[in-house]
Amino acid sequence: MSDSDLLRLYSGRILELAADIPHMGRLPAPQGSARRRSQLCGSTVTMDVVLKDGRIAEFAQDVKACALGQASASIVGRVLIGRSHAEVDRARDELRAMLKENGPAPAAPFDGLEVLVAARDYANRHASILLALDAASEAMTAAETSGTA
Repeated sequence: MSDSDLLRLYSGRILELAADIPHMGRLPAPQGSARRRSQLCGSTVTMDVVLKDGRIAEFAQDVKACALGQASASIVGRVLIGRSHAEVDRARDELRAMLKENGPAPAAPFDGLEVLVAARDYANRHASILLALDAASEAMTAAETSGTA
């Protein structure tokens, strides 16, 4: 990767987002939790959720990832409350398509993920970028199947 590629990939906006991740930590009594890890780079995101009426009412995330994974968690963290499982899965699928198939950016309210479009050319970064939405979906499934949601 050349210096100019690195500068393009790790833009100022990416670094700003990575430095400001909302809802960091863990919930004391989550209805569902999930931990996702990128096999390629070792990045991890652990997500705790509480659902109300099928939507995320509370969540917390423990993010130990590269700047791109942190930026993704930051963007997701700003819009996750109030989202249904279908909305989270749609955003995850749209993000995956944006990265792997040159698809458009995810639809609102996850459209902020467009800032990560520069990572398309770096397949080794895709898993880290997808961690937050993967973990959110799995945590929601865990909450739905626990009988407490």
